[in-house]
Amino acid sequence: MNHPPAVGEKAQHLEQLLQRVEAGEAFESVRAELDLRIQEKDLPELRAKYEAGGRKWEALIDGRYGHPQTAHGALREWMYERKREDESLTARELGEEIAERFGVQLSEGHTNYLLRKMELTRPPGRPNRGGKPTGSEVVSTPTASPDYSLENGGIFFPGSGQARDGDYRGRGAVYGDGPAGVRGDPSGSIAADSGE
Repeated sequence: MNHPPAVGEKAQHLEQLLQRVEAGEAFESVRAELDLRIQEKDLPELRAKYEAGGRKWEALIDGRYGHPQTAHGALREWMYERKREDESLTARELGEEIAERFGVQLSEGHTNYLLRKMELTRPPGRPNRGGKPTGSEVVSTPTASPDYSLENGGIFFPGSGQARDGDYRGRGAVYGDGPAGVRGDPSGSIAADSGE
């Protein structure tokens, strides 16, 4: 497999570090000279990897290029198939199933990233649960009846009462009671005020 030059160079520097430390050089000075960012406690693991790979620098190639590969191929394929089976699954729900099945913790953001790459993401917004209408469905609203009152319309839309009923400013009108001299009552009948 072709690796980026920086990855191969790092593996070669790790090989040099291991060989020079084995020869008796000080870890800190070799690490600083080779510009590596590893800890001395990581040496036994690197040495085992190097030995298992036949003492070749290629065995020290990380292969991850700095990104953890917790979402391996089998996990991704299972996740994609699971999402195709049930499109309503959220990233959180998929993450919980992945943790149970594979023992791997994926963040919701990373799960969504992987789904987006395969165009398996859900539409934006809250999930449709319990038969509530989605944004694409038309929701009908009741039409106003002729006796539907807009008496308080002027509170929210200044001037709306003027255009409809005339100017009542300065004549003792009380918001919610309609024009001065006419008071609404809960029964729906309108009684003329005595003109106080």
